[in-house]
Amino acid sequence: MNILILMVDQLTGTLFPDGPADWLHTPNLRRLADRSARFSTCYTASPLCGPSRASFMTGKLPSGTGVYDNAAELRADMPTYAHHLRRAGYQTSLSGKMHFVGPDQLHGFEERLTTDIYPADFGWTPDYRKPGERIDWWYHNMGSVTGAGVAEITNQMEYDDEVAYNACNKLYDLSRGHDDRPWCLTVSFTHPHDPYVARRKYWDLYEDCDHLEPQVGPIPYDDQDAHSKRIFDANDYHNFEISDTDVRRSRQAYLANISYLDDKVGEILDVLERTGQEAAIVFTSDHGDMLGERGLWFKMSFYENSSRVPLMISAPGIAPGRVDSPVSTIDICPTLAALAGIPEGEVSPWVEGENLLPVIDGIHPRAPVPMEYAAEASYAPLVALRDGRYKYIRCALDPDLLYDLEADPQELTNLAQNPAHAEQLAGLRAQAEDRWDLDAFDQQVRDSQARRWITYEALRTGAYKPWDFQPFKDASNRYMRNHMDLNVVEENQRFPRGE
Repeated sequence: MNILILMVDQLTGTLFPDGPADWLHTPNLRRLADRSARFSTCYTASPLCGPSRASFMTGKLPSGTGVYDNAAELRADMPTYAHHLRRAGYQTSLSGKMHFVGPDQLHGFEERLTTDIYPADFGWTPDYRKPGERIDWWYHNMGSVTGAGVAEITNQMEYDDEVAYNACNKLYDLSRGHDDRPWCLTVSFTHPHDPYVARRKYWDLYEDCDHLEPQVGPIPYDDQDAHSKRIFDANDYHNFEISDTDVRRSRQAYLANISYLDDKVGEILDVLERTGQEAAIVFTSDHGDMLGERGLWFKMSFYENSSRVPLMISAPGIAPGRVDSPVSTIDICPTLAALAGIPEGEVSPWVEGENLLPVIDGIHPRAPVPMEYAAEASYAPLVALRDGRYKYIRCALDPDLLYDLEADPQELTNLAQNPAHAEQLAGLRAQAEDRWDLDAFDQQVRDSQARRWITYEALRTGAYKPWDFQPFKDASNRYMRNHMDLNVVEENQRFPRGE
């Protein structure tokens, strides 16, 4: 079957407990949810753009892809779902963001319809040799919060408008039937990623919204866990005064941009339906956003707002309904292969994720869900496991964290030192030690960072040859030209024909 993948950026799954929350103005996403398997608890592989997207495409954690941060290269020989589907006879296209770094800007896609919104070189590499260093020209700061408001055009709006336009045009082109292969089109937006700025028509939808305050107010810096303190430092929090109005305006803009995305999704689904094309549809995000919960913003954290993402899958044979088993974005790659009818043995050796079709059918729950983080605001890798009701977080530099998400959904009580939960802690710690060698993981990250600092400095000396993807349209073969037969052009480019 044809496959349409709709990906957004920094959309927290806490707003999608069973499809979009009822109070969100998202009629198109609600329409999609009504026909989808809706995963209430899906986790990112890593709460940062580049690592999470590489994991989403390959079905492997960052320790397996080598994409530890936003400036790490995904190796060209690492199979992605685009490779698997293309081998199986699919036409594969990408409109939008995937944060590829390095000279391979396709990674299995036969074509890209847009450039990326972020740089493709090594310039954003963190450095574990300099803990606490802030690189001002690319690290997040709290200006996204203090600058929240209304605008009719921004850098990101320009990008997502282009992404949707090209996606719709591609669907029109696919409807013409010039290529008889099944297709997989990935459409990847950059909203609702900060800065928190929205168009007036969407901003006004949430003027009187009851959800503009965080559920958990700011926690004093000294009372935060060790990694959260590092996030505050990395985001230059101490040099900003964040008012209650800043918080409300930032959250209002974020919600407004979800409605903006809903319109874009609606445009794409409308073209799909009007051209009579059928497709399996997957909707997800790369990671979430803390949105002021606990005083934290953006991502980089294993707390629920940052690490949980929406996931909805609609396809023939999949019964709509809510699925509560915790799953991961690394499960999407093998699930896409299963939807395409690719034999499991051709994909399973290359992925760590699990095919979700048996999970949807209730045959068995997924195994404990792993997460990793080894980018800015960390000084050593962090790992996490979600197993049943518990979430366990481990870092060689920090005390263990253990949360009971059924009893404590806001993750306010660390149970790691509670004797009543010693058995759960010991079991999860054993699972983590069996899965990860944190010393070896740390050395891999440090080696990767050091190599990239050397090569980036060298490649920016002398003539600079950027890796940023350059979309090309051959104007000599578009519309009508004199080497074409006008009658053939008009007939071939019309859909439907003869009406």
